[in-house]
Amino acid sequence: MAEKIEMATVSSRGQICIPNDMREEMGLKEGSKVLFLLTDDSIIMKKVNMQTWAEVTKPLREAKKTIGEKDVVDLVHRFRAERRKNEGRA
Repeated sequence: MAEKIEMATVSSRGQICIPNDMREEMGLKEGSKVLFLLTDDSIIMKKVNMQTWAEVTKPLREAKKTIGEKDVVDLVHRFRAERRKNEGRA
């Protein structure tokens, strides 16, 4: 993606219009979510790709079909042992 520089004006209500070509290139539509990051004298705006709860939890539901309760207990013990081993090296 090529670098672009555009100027906008802040309205009395604190609103800013994102230039049309930038909105189109980023795929920003009404209802799109963006994140603002303030660093020193700069504000960085980043598009947020939202996933539905079903999309986020799908791998967990699929894993549930193949992992039993005993497997979970074994995994917990194995990860705790590994953590203790790594903490001993620090």
